[in-house]
Amino acid sequence: MTPLYHVYGVGHALVDMELEVGDAFLQRMRLEKGSMTLVDAPRQEELLAALSAIPARRSCGGSAANTMIAMAQLGGRAFHSCQVAADEAGRFFAQDLRANGVDNLLGAVAPEGDAGVTGRCLVFITPDAERTMCTHLGVSERITPAALVPDRLAAAACLYVEGYLISAPTALATALEAVALARKAGARVAVTFSDVSMVRYFRSGLEALVAGGVDLIFCNENEAREFTGSDDVDDALRRLRGLSRAVVVTRGRHGALVDDGAGLIRVPGQAVQPVDTNGAGDLFAGAYLYGITHGMGAAMAAHLACRAAAVLVTRFGARLEADQTRAVLHAFRQDSA
Repeated sequence: MTPLYHVYGVGHALVDMELEVGDAFLQRMRLEKGSMTLVDAPRQEELLAALSAIPARRSCGGSAANTMIAMAQLGGRAFHSCQVAADEAGRFFAQDLRANGVDNLLGAVAPEGDAGVTGRCLVFITPDAERTMCTHLGVSERITPAALVPDRLAAAACLYVEGYLISAPTALATALEAVALARKAGARVAVTFSDVSMVRYFRSGLEALVAGGVDLIFCNENEAREFTGSDDVDDALRRLRGLSRAVVVTRGRHGALVDDGAGLIRVPGQAVQPVDTNGAGDLFAGAYLYGITHGMGAAMAAHLACRAAAVLVTRFGARLEADQTRAVLHAFRQDSA
């Protein structure tokens, strides 16, 4: 039976605001370069006030949302569950997600009795293409299992869970419930570690998420090392294979390492000049998931994902336009024919 959706995503709903800054700004505002920091609303307003003259690019975001959009742009069918508030940002998020081809039942409604605000992520891009993020989760932090749509999840071939959910108790409970529903329905379970800060500061939640084994883990080199305690990335991958049927470790310009149970695959990176690395991991995951749900083997899917991520980092923004993503897939198919 053909699944209604190739992938069902669960993650935070964040309106992304990208701003170009210099290293001096990060130092002055006491921000750790390259990290994702959870902040409150006043801190976000302080940061924005310091950059009032700099224009910001706005889009619906959150790691899993970006991945689902990549899946839809490539021609896959995706559904996304998240939580927004009944405010302007929430309405913008819901409309932008639908406009990008991702199915959802998002009504821009906050949890019962909680007016709240929609989450927002400030993404600071420095000239070396590094991204530093300051996130206020808003009502997304209090997402509950009620945000899940069990019949839609049961109609998906794969569940994709964003690791950022482990930072709050109710969000973690939502992620765990999604995994339980996916297993009951016989869907594959894919998890992304999302950020080294999640591994470092919320390790127990991540361990709970992968307890009992999952089908696919996405992480980068730093996250793999942090989680396993191994300085050697090959060894870290081997240890992660004890928790998942397949593991993909992204390595930036060096490509990716993949082990789907048939042995280690080394996928080379693409030679490009990056200007903005924000969203590269999300697009990589979306392209990889598209590949393995559309008849590609792990190696081919990883090659497609590396190519897509390489194109993204040469542009500003957390994702490509739909025609750009389709052009990557078309060129890849021609080269692979």
